[in-house]
Amino acid sequence: MSSTSTMLSVASASPSASLLVHENLKERLKLGSSSLSFNKNPTNPFINTKSFGRISMVAAVKVSRFEEVTMAPPDPILGVSEAFKADTDGKKLNLGVGAYRTEELQPYVLNVVKKAENLLLERGENKEYLPIEGLAAFNKVTAELLFGADNPVIKQQRVATVQGLSGTGSLRLAAALIERYFPGAKVLISSPTWGNHKNIFNDARVPWSEYRYYDPKTVGLDFEGMIADIKAAPEGSFVLLHGCAHNPTGIDPTPEQWEKIADVIQEKNHIPFFDVAYQGFASGSLDADASSVRLFAARGMELLVAQSYSKNLGLYAERIGAINVVCTSADAAARVKSQLKRLARPMYSNPPIHGAKIVANIVGDPTLFNEWKAEMEMMAGRIKNVRQKLYDSLSAKDKSGKDWSFILKQIGMFSFTGLNKAQSDNMTNKWHVYMTKDGRISLAGLSLAKCEFLADAIIDSFHNVS
Repeated sequence: MSSTSTMLSVASASPSASLLVHENLKERLKLGSSSLSFNKNPTNPFINTKSFGRISMVAAVKVSRFEEVTMAPPDPILGVSEAFKADTDGKKLNLGVGAYRTEELQPYVLNVVKKAENLLLERGENKEYLPIEGLAAFNKVTAELLFGADNPVIKQQRVATVQGLSGTGSLRLAAALIERYFPGAKVLISSPTWGNHKNIFNDARVPWSEYRYYDPKTVGLDFEGMIADIKAAPEGSFVLLHGCAHNPTGIDPTPEQWEKIADVIQEKNHIPFFDVAYQGFASGSLDADASSVRLFAARGMELLVAQSYSKNLGLYAERIGAINVVCTSADAAARVKSQLKRLARPMYSNPPIHGAKIVANIVGDPTLFNEWKAEMEMMAGRIKNVRQKLYDSLSAKDKSGKDWSFILKQIGMFSFTGLNKAQSDNMTNKWHVYMTKDGRISLAGLSLAKCEFLADAIIDSFHNVS
């Protein structure tokens, strides 16, 4: 034992613990010498050697190879839910995350989704890998749902459709296509926009700039600013447009304004790039919510469209969506699809099967499809009722004469309240209402019973906090 060499890792040990080990060693070995040598190991500068007589203590200080990795900031949207969960106040209200809730503020699984899942069980479906492009039956119905089954772009096979990981993954795949085949091309993004858009293009190394969209003076659309910025963009830019229910503002262009937007994009030889996350969920009509996309396709324009089934089918965790690229010919579409598959392979290899089969079963079966449309109308109708009740409550309680009618002009699950960061902080700190700091609230997380409480919080924050 006298010739034993002891190795101690001191990276996490306290000074008192190290001293105790030192003293125990001295006592057990009855060291007669107090001579001490302290030397750097010539072959490893992170190892210090201490010698007590014939006992050598080697302390290895391990520095992590990830020492330079900094702590990432919390996600501005998902972090809202984490803060909400930690709040113990009984009045708390989570209006941060865009997920549908019942009048009892509980998550909702559509009845038609349950039926589609039962069909999968009855048929004994397997869990084999899908092809890189996804489930063929899903790709067929999702493109037809978006453009219309009789649309010439479908009939002429001019749409390259690849199943993606919901809206986010579909956008990311499209961003990779832009980066590889349109190097240096810029993407124009509305100001404001969904919080993840910028992250997606940054990670894909695709440059972007903003076009004006929200007018804080009117809490409406800055249409003239939008048109001017699209005109001023370099020719051949990609213009990211929200197909319906703009996130976060809930402010959509009118049909006449969409025509003008299409005019300017055509004049500048830009490429429209739609993000369609709420088809059928915004107005309750699948066709009405796809009208902007179909307008551009009818003009013969090439365009990109990302789809998601998180909201309209409540398939949040299934990560089911698609990227569609409309081309001028079937040959071009086939080539684009081959490159989308090539990009997807090293990213995630192939997409998940469960959500794809649910969508394919529902959209492909006339009875289930009609049931889905009825449930969508119910969900959209509940949100419209909440929107109306909130407006009524604000108008009745606010004696200042402020016009709150902008709330009724917005559409979809979100409302842009016009509250600034300090006012939004007051909503949370004083009223326990959790929302994003840009003033956006999710009406899908609001009940009719809570509308008057929310109106009190908004009025207090708007008038008493600058």
